[in-house]
Amino acid sequence: MRVLMLSWEYPPKIVGGIARHVEELSWALAKRPDMEVHVVTCEFPGAPAEETYNGVHIHRVVPYDAPGGHKDFVHWVHQLNAAMRDRAHALCRDWLADPSRPGSLIDPKTLSEKDAILLHAHDWLAYFAGVELKHAFKLPLVATIHATEFGRNNGIHNDLSRYINGIEVNLVTEAWRIIVCSGFMKGEVEYALNAPSDKIDIIYNGVHAEKFDFDFPPGEAAAFRATYAAPNEKIILFVGRGVREKGAQVLIDALPKVRASYHDAKLVIAGGGYRQHLVDQANALGVGQHVYFTGFVADDILLRLYKVADIACFPSLYEPFGIVALEAMAAHTPVVVSDAGGLAEIVTPDVTGTVTWLNNSDSLAWGLLRVLHNPQFAREMADRAYERVKTVFNWDRIAAQTAEVYKRVWKEYQTSPW
Repeated sequence: MRVLMLSWEYPPKIVGGIARHVEELSWALAKRPDMEVHVVTCEFPGAPAEETYNGVHIHRVVPYDAPGGHKDFVHWVHQLNAAMRDRAHALCRDWLADPSRPGSLIDPKTLSEKDAILLHAHDWLAYFAGVELKHAFKLPLVATIHATEFGRNNGIHNDLSRYINGIEVNLVTEAWRIIVCSGFMKGEVEYALNAPSDKIDIIYNGVHAEKFDFDFPPGEAAAFRATYAAPNEKIILFVGRGVREKGAQVLIDALPKVRASYHDAKLVIAGGGYRQHLVDQANALGVGQHVYFTGFVADDILLRLYKVADIACFPSLYEPFGIVALEAMAAHTPVVVSDAGGLAEIVTPDVTGTVTWLNNSDSLAWGLLRVLHNPQFAREMADRAYERVKTVFNWDRIAAQTAEVYKRVWKEYQTSPW
C-alpha cells in the first residue's frame, strides 16, 4: 500500500508536535513490508527538496509566491497547499498511469491492497491539498486531527477562528476515517466538529525510547548540568512554547510556593517563541534569578536536558495528548502534569507520575514538592512510566494500529460507491 501523507511541518521544519508525530509515524510505517510511505511537506532552508530517509520518501515544496507577498498566515497556507497539491498530483498520476493507454489513468478501485493508494492529511493546514487530491483521483482520505481551534482558544471568538473551525469541520466530513490521539480528543472532535463517534479511531501517540540510550558518562552529565543549575539545585524542566495553553505561567506562579518549602528548586524553561511575558512574571514574583530560559534548543541538547532534570513538569491548560510527557517518561525522569486532556490518559496518578489540578498553582506546587521530598517514590513511578512507554506508547504498535485503519478504509472503499 502507498500512503501519501500531507503535513505542513516535518523535520527539520518543526513548529509544534505535528512534525515529530508525522516523522516518527512515517518511519514506523515505512519499516513494514506492506507499506510505502511518501510525505509531501513544506520546504526548509538546507533540507533537500527530495530525499528518502529511514525508508520514507520526502517531497518538500516551496509555497507559491503571490503578488505583493502573502497577506497573512492563512494566505500562506493556501499557497503551500497549492504547491503540495501539485507535487502530490504528479506522484498520483505516475502511480495510476495506464501502461496500455498512454495519457490515461487506471481506476484506483481496481488496485489490490498491495498496490493501493491512500491519502492521509494532518490537521486543517493540509485540508485543501488533501481534498483536491481526493476528488481529482477518487482516492480515500484519512485525517488526523491533532488539535482543534475550539480547544486551543477555549471556544470560537473571532472571524479567523470561525474560518479555521469551518475548515476543520469540512476536513472531518471529507475524511473516510478520523484518527485522534486520545479519548479526550475524540470527545472534542465529536463536540466541536460534529463528527460521528463511529467514524473516529483513537490511536495514541508514541515516542522512540531508544533515542535516550546514548553514551552520557556521569562526568559529562555533571558538566552539562552545571550550565543550567548549581550542583545543589534540583532542576524542574518545562519543555514547550510560551503560549497560554502550555501553562508555563502556572508553573512560574507555583515556583515561589515550591521554593518556600524547598529552597534549592530551579526552573528551566526550554522552548522557542515569545517569552517576555514569562520573564516579566518571574521577575515580578521575585524568582527571576531562579528561572533559566534556554530559548529553542536542538534535539541533542533537549535529550540531555531531559536526562539531567530532576522533574519534568507539564501544567498544560489544553493538551490533546502531550508527547513531551512521553519523552520525559522515556528518559526515566519523574513527571508532574496537570489533568488536562490527554495528559490524564498518559500519566496514571501515583503509578507512573503525579497528576495535579488544571490551572491551579497551589495544586501544582503540591505535586512538585511531593516529588522533591519523596525522591525514592518518584524514582519508582519513573521506572513504571518507562515500562509503560515501551509497551503502550511504542511506535511499532502504533504503526500496526494505523495500518489496520488504512486497510479497513481500503476494503470499504473498494465495496462502496464513490
